[in-house]
Amino acid sequence: MGSELPKQFLLIHNKPILWHTIQVFLKSYKDLHMIVVLPEAYFETGVAICEEINAVHPIQTITGGTTRFHSVQKGLSLITEQSVVFVHDAVRCLITPSLIHFCYEEAIQFGSAVPCIDSRDSVRILDGKEHSAIERTRIKLMQTPQTFISDILLPAYETMYQEGFTDETAVVEFARHPVHLVAGEENNIKITNRLDLAIAENLLNLPQHPF
Repeated sequence: MGSELPKQFLLIHNKPILWHTIQVFLKSYKDLHMIVVLPEAYFETGVAICEEINAVHPIQTITGGTTRFHSVQKGLSLITEQSVVFVHDAVRCLITPSLIHFCYEEAIQFGSAVPCIDSRDSVRILDGKEHSAIERTRIKLMQTPQTFISDILLPAYETMYQEGFTDETAVVEFARHPVHLVAGEENNIKITNRLDLAIAENLLNLPQHPF
């Protein structure tokens, strides 16, 4: 992104990206218990955003870890009752209530629900100087919220960290649980660069978007 400020604190329409993301989840469920995992250096900044929102149920905050795995693990440590758990990237602020509801319903039925979309690009795999094509219909691009019942997710995160744990799906599969994939949304982009930021700003201007 070329910014010292973590992406979730960059502004869109004068509000941090994190603010927009939280608002969609609060709009989706009135009884949501939200845990926001924040970088230690910007913990007070994140807390101030959560306090400004003034949700019906207070938003819990906790500092993150050195990797996504450790940050999720710390967030999960605050869950004290059986539940459906959404793990969501703070910078996916274009998530919709309909996708959140869909993931919840599928997780209730199957134990998990991980949204993904098809690859629209041709894909090749590199092996040294050699490369070969992969049939793109076999490729899925993973999104969040990666959604699990707590009886599956919490025990899975009792394991030790491994480099292959790039998301919650990898951790759950390591614990020998199958993961149920569901259709994601094209607009549910992860803001990683300036172009993504501009796209998100324009999409948030559309009248059908909740914010």
